[in-house]
Amino acid sequence: MSIFPFKKKELLTEAEKQQLVQAIRDSERLTSGEIRLYVESHCKYVNPMDRAQEVFLQLGMDKTKRSNGVILYIAMKDRQFAILGDRGIHEKVGGDFWVKEGELLISYFRKNDYVGGIEACIREIGESLCKYFPFEGDDENELPDDIVIGR
Repeated sequence: MSIFPFKKKELLTEAEKQQLVQAIRDSERLTSGEIRLYVESHCKYVNPMDRAQEVFLQLGMDKTKRSNGVILYIAMKDRQFAILGDRGIHEKVGGDFWVKEGELLISYFRKNDYVGGIEACIREIGESLCKYFPFEGDDENELPDDIVIGR
């Protein structure tokens, strides 16, 4: 039993988690690419891209067959994010794509629509993965679709 009379507020509700997991599943259905979402309260580093790179490696995203994994990293309370694509997808879409996706997130975040922004970003990333890495008969889901919730 806790001595504190209040519950720690969850970063995402169960319904929001399900909505985002469904966006990941829908996006990955037509591609061999892998999308992961990592959400935590605070970023351990000054630069969220450094944290995204650390998480990318911890989750084994650098081990996909076609080097086409993408991590969407969000530090909710710090209001920071990073989007990191493995070299296979980055070589196809280039740096401008990631900037555009970041701008999309920011446009939703400014309206306090965090879940809507994350979902829109996941779906756009999925469309790009589908274009460059379409689903083939022998493709398997190499990484879990669940959301990883950090501290």
